[in-house]
Amino acid sequence: MSKQSRKKKKETTDVATEQFSAGYQMLGNHPLFNPLLRNAAVIRREENTRCPQNGLAIVDKEGYIYANPKKRADSAEWARALAHCLLHLGMGHFKEHDTSQREWNMACDCIVEKFLTELKFAKPFYDADLPPNIPNEEQRLFKSLCGLDDKSEYEGFGTAGPAAFDMLFDLSQHDHWRRKPAQWEKLFASSLASAVRSAVRVAAGELSSLTIDVDELINTNAFRAKRWFISSYPLLGAIASGFKVIEDSIICQRMEISIAAVSPSLQEIYINPAYPLDEMEMRFVIAHEYLHAALRHDERKDWRDAYLWNVACDFVINMWLSEMRVGERPEGLLYDAQFKGMNAEGIYDRIVTDMRTYRKLATLRGVGLGDIIPGEDRYTGDTDLDAFYRKALSQGLTYHQEQERGYLPEGLVEEIRALMHPPIPWDVELAHWFDDHFTPIEKIRSYARPSRRQSSTPDIPRPNWVVSQLSLDGRTFGVVLDTSGSMDRSVLASALGAIASYSYAKDVPAARVVFCDAEAYDNGYMKPEDIAGEVKVKGRGGTILQPGIDLLDRAEDFPKDAPILVITDGYCDKVVMYGRDHAFLIPHGATLPFEPKGKVFRMKN
Repeated sequence: MSKQSRKKKKETTDVATEQFSAGYQMLGNHPLFNPLLRNAAVIRREENTRCPQNGLAIVDKEGYIYANPKKRADSAEWARALAHCLLHLGMGHFKEHDTSQREWNMACDCIVEKFLTELKFAKPFYDADLPPNIPNEEQRLFKSLCGLDDKSEYEGFGTAGPAAFDMLFDLSQHDHWRRKPAQWEKLFASSLASAVRSAVRVAAGELSSLTIDVDELINTNAFRAKRWFISSYPLLGAIASGFKVIEDSIICQRMEISIAAVSPSLQEIYINPAYPLDEMEMRFVIAHEYLHAALRHDERKDWRDAYLWNVACDFVINMWLSEMRVGERPEGLLYDAQFKGMNAEGIYDRIVTDMRTYRKLATLRGVGLGDIIPGEDRYTGDTDLDAFYRKALSQGLTYHQEQERGYLPEGLVEEIRALMHPPIPWDVELAHWFDDHFTPIEKIRSYARPSRRQSSTPDIPRPNWVVSQLSLDGRTFGVVLDTSGSMDRSVLASALGAIASYSYAKDVPAARVVFCDAEAYDNGYMKPEDIAGEVKVKGRGGTILQPGIDLLDRAEDFPKDAPILVITDGYCDKVVMYGRDHAFLIPHGATLPFEPKGKVFRMKN
């Protein structure tokens, strides 16, 4: 293909897309069709289309409209074809007929086109004239067609092309998110009322043309839910006021959003109008997205797998919202009672051991897609985004509790309060672990080591403060050290340096050290400050830690209540600690191939 031909083909494709978009926009600007369009899903992709080659579009009973991406038509014809499909839904044409689907589809096509012709909306996509004296009821026309031998006069008014059906009853090959059936006829009735009000205002001179009533548009379940949070739910009221709710099926289709998603950095929530939710379910979904943003789940992901972290956060949020009774949880959302009382980090550590199962679960965005959408900050407030969320949640928590606006789970309250403080560095957390296991030793005065501080009276001996040797007995801990070739030397240096300094500060005279790569090597008791100088990394590949744990557990000279600190890069086998207190020290970004029972400290350079 020549360069000129490729350019011509690209221009042709662009023109076709522009015409389709203009027709879609024309339909969306009409008060009669806008509510139906916002609850439908228009798909115009070559890999998803089920429309016949010569057709413009077809529609199924769940509200999916499949437009033909290869068909050329002007904007008015596209608007008419899409309106035709929407009216099949709004007029309740998806009814099963035992006699003939052909006659029923023909009858419905004629009724829809008669309505659009009388409405004088857009431009017909066919050349023939409608038959005269078409009745206003589909059933009457259907019965007449069933008795006719020659039906050619009533053919060709559907959007699927000659001799094809534009109403898709068979959903056996449906490859999209299954949705709750929308109340299409109720939506059509309310949109008719809105269109009549707009027409009356045009006749009265208030409006120059039929336009969408803005008050009607913002009266969706999503906007009502947002107003409810601002006015009646202090915990999330400040968060809600700072967010923009976007209901646009085209945007959701492009971003592959099945139900909802949130961009914490842009402060936008995306609601797919094609997935019908009642008002209480919408409250639950929007609260779900508010909590994702407010609790900074996008930033707290850190080194973790983005999708599995999203799934873990969903389990926590849905559990909390169910306990708080904020709206009603829609069917199919992630919920598992086994995770009750756990935080997102704990749930992540559990589900990461079974990634094959949990990767198949669906968030509000869909299977394999997280509903937390990363992006660049566009926040323009006086403080940074983190400060905005902290302040909004802190004030919301205070107002919520003062006004007694409802139950809040203890885990949620703890997370909100934790956000008020910066995260603790790993070495400080490690110091706290030493504090928990090694209480300060009470020193005694002894003449065995006289004090040299009394320089004014050197002839008078005075006792010095010393540590009793008895108090040091059993004051030790075990170190199981991964010395395989995959261990980074800088990581080892950071870990061992921190161990040495904290051990010295806590009066730990020696630690029992076991080196592990493919086998376990007992180095006996070592002074903490000497450990770093003795470690030599061996290049034997994988690490088996369990023999080192077993060695310490069976050692007669190692106290049964002494804790164990395991230093590894995560490339190891599963370990069993036999009930001992323990902790893991691993590099930042590493994961363990099992759910850890003890604390995990992640080293940052």
